[in-house]
Amino acid sequence: MSLPDLAPHLLVFVAAITLFAGFVKGAVGFAMPMIMISGFASVLAPDLALAGLILPTLATNLAQGLRDGLSAAWTAFAGHWRLNLPIMGMILLSAQLVVVLPQPVLLALLGGPVLAFSLLQLFGWQWRIAPARRRIAEVLTGLVAGFFGGFSGIWSPPVIAYLTALDLPKREHVRVQGMCYLAGSVFLVAAHLRSGVLNGATLPVSAALVVPAFLGLWAGRAVQDRLDQQIFRRATLLFLAIAGANLLRRALMG
Repeated sequence: MSLPDLAPHLLVFVAAITLFAGFVKGAVGFAMPMIMISGFASVLAPDLALAGLILPTLATNLAQGLRDGLSAAWTAFAGHWRLNLPIMGMILLSAQLVVVLPQPVLLALLGGPVLAFSLLQLFGWQWRIAPARRRIAEVLTGLVAGFFGGFSGIWSPPVIAYLTALDLPKREHVRVQGMCYLAGSVFLVAAHLRSGVLNGATLPVSAALVVPAFLGLWAGRAVQDRLDQQIFRRATLLFLAIAGANLLRRALMG
């Protein structure tokens, strides 16, 4: 299905979902593709739903990652290269399995641990990564995140879980997220140009949704700038819990 084939009410619906997803991303730094794929999949074919989120995700991740300038962006990327490189590599590999692997099983395997982790954190359990184990934790997080990212377009939950455990300052947390997502987004575009999910029919749909994504992002940033560190952390964990529950819902109900 291409852009001219979409009924007007569907265009309004997907634009509204994208606007809201952009707002949430602007406020807490993530959750955009999770919101988009969940909303889109209720009215669009799976390949178009996945394609629709790819360019808005890339564009907003670029804005998020470069918000504090190229130097800060490079520092954020290079300082977590053991996270970013596995994400990029696994996205390229797992994206080719999008029409082969059973989606419900993968969504359940991702959603269950994400929901459990975020609820434990919200109810007071504190997970910290020992310095001696940070390198292996970073690599494993990147591999898991990239695997699910290539298949579903969603790789933020493992990244958020890892960064939350590091207890980074709010602005640095968001910047590191942005660079992780930007690096993955570039490879997601390349991977799905190869897989065929992004093609002459779906690319215009995805490109058109960049506009509402940015409108939402700018509105959400106004909220983010007013949040203190503790409120930001709890808001991040709350959205992570919602995301995990939604992944489980999709696994069980389709």
